[in-house]
Order: sequence, then C-alpha cells, then structure tokens
Amino acid sequence: MVRYCERVFILKCTVKLIWDSETDRWYTETDDVPGLVLEAVSFDTLVDKVRLAVPEMLELNRGYLGPVYLSIEAERIEKVS
Repeated sequence: MVRYCERVFILKCTVKLIWDSETDRWYTETDDVPGLVLEAVSFDTLVDKVRLAVPEMLELNRGYLGPVYLSIEAERIEKVS
C-alpha cells in the first residue's frame, strides 16, 4: 500500500511471522515484499532480520528507496494436549 503524506510517498508493508512447531522456527509470510523469505529460531532475531531485509528487498525488487512503515503480525499455534 502506498500513501501520500506531506508530499512524500510512504510504503506500508505487512509481514506475518509464523511459528512452525515442527521445526521450532519462526518464518515470514508476506505479499507486500517480493522475495522476502526469512526464518530464525527466535522471534526477536527474525524481527531484526525483517527490519534489515525489507528496505533492501524493496529496493532490489521494486526500485523503491523511500520511507517504509513496517507492520509485523505474529501467529503462534501450538498443540497443548
């Protein structure tokens, strides 16, 4: 989604972090950032990776160099019994 704010285009990207209990890892899912495929053992590590990778992937795959608002959603589903 691109928004126009104070004469500057701002791109808002949503990245979902999903827990895979079979591999004990978090991974990314998004339609907003082409080519973004990341995983990590911890949630915080994956958030850090996403923060660094999103601007780089947007530049490489869309030619976008402007500001980015990043929305991170988390999903963790576990069998408890």
